[in-house]
Amino acid sequence: MKSNYFARIAVAIIFIPSILWMAYQGGWWLLGMILLFSLIAITEFLINEGYKTRDTLFWLSFLAILILFADGTSEFLINYFPPSPLTVLFSLSVFPVVAAFFLVSGLILSLSKSEPNVLFTKQSRLLWGVVYIGLLYPIVFMLGLGIGGHHGGDLLLFLFGIIWLGDTAAMEIGKRWGRRKLSPSISPNKSVEGFFSGFFAAALLGVVMHFWKFPDVTIFHLLIIAIGCSLFGQLGDLVESMWKRSLNIKDSSSVIPGHGGVLDRFDSLLFAAPFMYGYFKLVLS
Repeated sequence: MKSNYFARIAVAIIFIPSILWMAYQGGWWLLGMILLFSLIAITEFLINEGYKTRDTLFWLSFLAILILFADGTSEFLINYFPPSPLTVLFSLSVFPVVAAFFLVSGLILSLSKSEPNVLFTKQSRLLWGVVYIGLLYPIVFMLGLGIGGHHGGDLLLFLFGIIWLGDTAAMEIGKRWGRRKLSPSISPNKSVEGFFSGFFAAALLGVVMHFWKFPDVTIFHLLIIAIGCSLFGQLGDLVESMWKRSLNIKDSSSVIPGHGGVLDRFDSLLFAAPFMYGYFKLVLS
């Protein structure tokens, strides 16, 4: 137990500055990092769902993620590539990509010899994983491009800070004073007390960010962003836990020592990023 704790600390000391450095570099550094996370995440998902690298659906899912990622980051990519069939790929809307994946995966599975209820469940879960990873990771990158004159690195620093501080507060408060279970069937260790402590930590960070990075944004707006991201972030954690519980696994993988997998570490981020992006884009821009 103690060795796992030290592994978590050591990885955090290395990874947190590295992630923030790439967030402030932006551009291809940020794109490469988020694309790598997306590909690791879909690999974790597919392996836990029982797919092998020899399966057609394994590589079809990879292709869908790449196309959705290209579409989600087209605002950036289109500036670096001349007009070509590749730029057409970048400009595809989400709907035809998801529809095509739905149709082709359904065709492949319908030709299988398994029971219909098994095949329907497999396609539903596969579609869920592709949409979850393929649509949400690009939003993190879009946030990193900056919005309304705000530097993308500052926005991601705010987002990561909300998630990391909120997770730490929820874990520590829940461990010491948590009495009421938040969602015992999905995540038995999470408590109502820890849930609300995450809001408090996020709100404090919102006040700090007003004086540090966002003096032109009122504390009122930053508090809404912080608490909203904390709410959606904790929801994202529960959704990923729901998926793991359905498979009876503890971690999505062991790729990050002491922390589990990429899906484990960035589940909160994926749900919080759209809220922050939408608020800065629609309300503050």
